[in-house]
Amino acid sequence: MPSAPSRSRAVLVLATANPAKGRELVALLGTMPFQVRLFSEFPGARLPEETGRTYAENALGKARAAAGLTGTLALGDDSGLEVDALAGAPGLNTARFGGPGLGDRERRELLLERLRGLEPARRTARFRCVIALVGPTLGEQVVEGVVEGIIAEAARGSGGFGYDPVFFYPPLGRTFAELSDEEKARVSHRGRIRADSMITQTGCGAAW
Repeated sequence: MPSAPSRSRAVLVLATANPAKGRELVALLGTMPFQVRLFSEFPGARLPEETGRTYAENALGKARAAAGLTGTLALGDDSGLEVDALAGAPGLNTARFGGPGLGDRERRELLLERLRGLEPARRTARFRCVIALVGPTLGEQVVEGVVEGIIAEAARGSGGFGYDPVFFYPPLGRTFAELSDEEKARVSHRGRIRADSMITQTGCGAAW
């Protein structure tokens, strides 16, 4: 079984339990000089519950847990879909929208039902993502990314995950699920953060 990496290795641990989100983060990190690993690979790995009052609190909680167990640089994120017609909901509860036991498709269908009959001007929404980096030589760094869009009247596209099929991005005229991985990486809430630049600017690339 994998063991905690030595400090001499260039390792970045992704503190996420969502495989799709993990793949997206790996792609966004591009050619950074790190061995990127999922926190779930490490014995004893356990992410804290998302009980924070802000995205930053949740992201930091995950990154701290991963950094504390592995002794290396860790990246945690929290994100949410904020729909104006629902007073910013589901927001922090995006992954739990509608209650336990629902899958992505059921949550999307519930969202569309809540917005049924609303014209596009009243279907405005945004994805918000906060990424936290925690490491022995870094301390703690937090950065936020936001992308504006509209909730489509029906799901479109087969790519992405979560709410991507119903999040319409006007500048490209397609939902996130209709974009290629490269297109989504350029415009998404996570892509706008550019975690690779964040790591470089904080000096972590040289330190690890």
